[in-house]
Amino acid sequence: MVFPEVPLEIDNLVALGGNIVSKLLGISFLALALAACAQQSPEWRSIGNVSSIPQSASNNAGVQMAVLDVLNAQSDAWNRGDIPAFMEHYWKDDQLRFGSGGNVTRGWQATLERYLQTYSNREQMGQLDFSDLEVSALASDAAIVHGRWKLTRADDTPSGLFTLVFRNFGSGWVIVSDTTTSANR
Repeated sequence: MVFPEVPLEIDNLVALGGNIVSKLLGISFLALALAACAQQSPEWRSIGNVSSIPQSASNNAGVQMAVLDVLNAQSDAWNRGDIPAFMEHYWKDDQLRFGSGGNVTRGWQATLERYLQTYSNREQMGQLDFSDLEVSALASDAAIVHGRWKLTRADDTPSGLFTLVFRNFGSGWVIVSDTTTSANR
C-alpha cells in the first residue's frame, strides 16, 4: 500500500484524522502540569512532638487531624509515664493486634500487660517522639499511619518504625492494629 505524500501543515494535520494539534497541545499541557506538581517540595507540619508530611487533597483532612491528635495524646501520656492513658487510644477488644519483636499479642488487656511488663519504670519509658508520619485516610472511618518512633533514655536511644491501622467506631479514633519494629538489635 502506498500512502500519498502530504505536506505537514496545520490544515493537513486536521484533515488527517481529528484535531491532532489540539490533542498534542492537551498532552503538552498535562505533562507541564505534572512536572510542576513534582517540583513542589512538601512542607512539614508539627503538633507538639508529632510531625507529619501533609497528604494530598484527596485525603480527608479531618481524618488526618483526628489521627494526629490521637498520636499527640499518646506521646503526651507516655512522656508523663502514664501507660494506661497511652493505652486508652487502643481498641478495647480481644481482636486488637499488636506485633513487635517477632511476636503477636492479641487483645487490649494482653497488650496493656505487655507494655507494663516491658516498661516497668519511668527510666525504661524514656521520652517518646514520633516522626516521619504518613497518614492516609482509607475511608471516613479508617486510616493507616506509617512512621518512626524514638525513645530517648539515659543510657540509650532505641528507635524503629511502626504501622498503625486506625478505626472510628463512632466513639473516636482507636488503633486496631499496631506493628512496631526496632532498628536497634
